[in-house]
Amino acid sequence: MSSAAENRLPLRDAVGQSQQGDPAEQVARSFKGAMAALRRMRGRETRRPGELTDAQYGLLFCLREQAQMSVRELACAADLSPASVTEMLEGLEAAGLVERTRSDRDRRVVLTSLTGGGRALVESRRAQWDPRLRGALEPFREEQLLAAAAVLDRLRDMFEEVADERRGPVLVEVEAEAGVADH
Repeated sequence: MSSAAENRLPLRDAVGQSQQGDPAEQVARSFKGAMAALRRMRGRETRRPGELTDAQYGLLFCLREQAQMSVRELACAADLSPASVTEMLEGLEAAGLVERTRSDRDRRVVLTSLTGGGRALVESRRAQWDPRLRGALEPFREEQLLAAAAVLDRLRDMFEEVADERRGPVLVEVEAEAGVADH
């Protein structure tokens, strides 16, 4: 067994004895805590001339995963309003990081994709963050990380269901029939 694998802690040791109790409640508390920390991080970012915000990087990372995305798709994926996305895309396009083109299928839709420079910037940012992420996750075994990913996916699905319920069944059906993907 490698030294990294030997240093990995069983989940109960990694979580700690002070966090015993109902596992579902603990997941909920931890999730809320992680989301609060993310909001604090984003709220404390300082805007320096020529630097991108975390929200702008978020758009670029979304585009890294998809060849092209509409404003609506980007807004949903990045958890931003379409108006905010449109404004950010204008700046990113002016900086040469994205390009926008009209869809061949529907001329009303503008699709955005990364330029070579945008892709290079995303990969550079990823290279900065990857060691930090891997360091934070290093104490956990592979099966624990896969279980955590499954839990987060299930929470995402639950929140999507709640969002659909709040929009109402008629709107969800109309969007489904029109082929509109909100998520």
